[in-house]
Amino acid sequence: MKKFIKTCKFIGVLSITSLAFIACQNDYNSLESDIEGIENFDTNSDKFAVVAYNKRVKPIQTNNFPSNFLGIYTDPIYGNTTNEIITQVVPTSTNFDPDFGTDPEFTHAYLTIPYYSKEVESTTEEPAYNIDSLYGNKPIKLSIYRSNYFLRDYDPAAEDADPQIYYSNNNEFDSPGNLGELLYFNPDFEASDSEQIIYEEDENGQDEEVSRIPPSLRVELLNPNDDFWETLLFDKQGMPELSNANNFKDYFRGLYFKVELADGEMEGQAFMLNFLSSAASLTVYYNNWVDGEIVRNNKFTMNFRGNRASTITLDPIATSLLNNANNSADTTNGDTSLYLKGGEGSIAVVNLFQDQAELDEFNLLYKDANGNPSRLINEANLIFYVDDLASSLLIDDDDANKKQQPNRVILYDIKNNTPIVDYFYDLTTNTTNPINSKLNYSSILERDGNEKGVKYKIRLTEHLNNILLRDSTNFQLGLYITSNINEISNSYVLNDGIIDGIPVGTGLSPKGTILYGSNENVPEDKRVQLEIYYTQPDN
Repeated sequence: MKKFIKTCKFIGVLSITSLAFIACQNDYNSLESDIEGIENFDTNSDKFAVVAYNKRVKPIQTNNFPSNFLGIYTDPIYGNTTNEIITQVVPTSTNFDPDFGTDPEFTHAYLTIPYYSKEVESTTEEPAYNIDSLYGNKPIKLSIYRSNYFLRDYDPAAEDADPQIYYSNNNEFDSPGNLGELLYFNPDFEASDSEQIIYEEDENGQDEEVSRIPPSLRVELLNPNDDFWETLLFDKQGMPELSNANNFKDYFRGLYFKVELADGEMEGQAFMLNFLSSAASLTVYYNNWVDGEIVRNNKFTMNFRGNRASTITLDPIATSLLNNANNSADTTNGDTSLYLKGGEGSIAVVNLFQDQAELDEFNLLYKDANGNPSRLINEANLIFYVDDLASSLLIDDDDANKKQQPNRVILYDIKNNTPIVDYFYDLTTNTTNPINSKLNYSSILERDGNEKGVKYKIRLTEHLNNILLRDSTNFQLGLYITSNINEISNSYVLNDGIIDGIPVGTGLSPKGTILYGSNENVPEDKRVQLEIYYTQPDN
């Protein structure tokens, strides 16, 4: 019931915000009209101090991710972040109560999960692809196990039928008792950007090409006990285990993807997997007999439309660094450096007008004695500069490292766990290419001529108008890294007390950076400040 109330509260906030849009627009236009009626006016700017400090993010919900990272993401600041996956496997709708025919004989089992990729111009007759969200060029050890851990739909400890939440620190997934048979092992796995060729047996039992698919994690699974797949499937024909999805999920509980550094390596590789793709499958091939003739390439196909979750394990260096930053946070003056990291990482808490005197000064400057606006806020921004140390670590002669700095950040209302109102005013939403979405609200990381990150700009014009004109509460704000600024659904944070949740786009991001904070020890030209551009009638 508690989570249902939280969900309702979130929907309610959005509803109120939507109503506020109309009111905001009317007020904005009215004020603009009043000033346009005055021939003489000045345009100027003000700067206000803000307080920004570090806040550690505790374990996060991962069973609501639309996609999942797998592998070891190596960051020059935060070290290695390891992402592993547990997923249920469910027969496709046409494969319940299967008839495997006469004398079914297992031949192969193939796992196929597409990467996110784009076809690019090729210099050969073969198509070429770029894989999105692929980081690192070192091999990793990849093991795929049958999982004995049951991923529940609902929380049995809840008063109502609340959905079960699985967090990033769940160490039961890969405990010895929950790892079943080893179905695949590669000590030197690397994601390939080549298209995958699908082979099937011809009438003579020889492999022949039948199709090609874009780059994917496509591997042949072992038959670990000689008769593993036969016992798993063929021996259960006509039995309840194969009759429906719930029975099958309880019977064959799924797969666990485990990753480790390859022997002799200090770095790894991480990539995003699209489990919801129509091409994502676990397919068991078998032959059987009809009228004395062998029939090849029969298929029992399963997909990944059940429950799925991830674990996120930080390098001890990152854990120590982020915990120290959290424990020593200067909540009065702000921190010198802001450590941002996605996933189970760290955010920056941002307080505007932390002292009542600062809020009073803001109101005095922008409203007259009767409470009417005396200045029109044309634009208000927060600028966050990348710390020079972070830049020197993240950028070198290796082009791959230029991808390390996160391109986007997002500013949230921590109390209501929703983006500030300017996010919703920004109509530049781009669902096909999220890097270019909501650019008025949050700019892409500005880089210099050497591709070194310089600064992020967040617009909060309407957020300030709400505080000034509609007496909205000046809630704490949170600055988060995001892998996809469109992904603002909530991932719960475990037992935090301050942060109820973070955006899914933040939970998915393995990246990190360091920004200059608001402490007076930061050079003024790099310090986080609120800058307001306004128009004022010339009396």
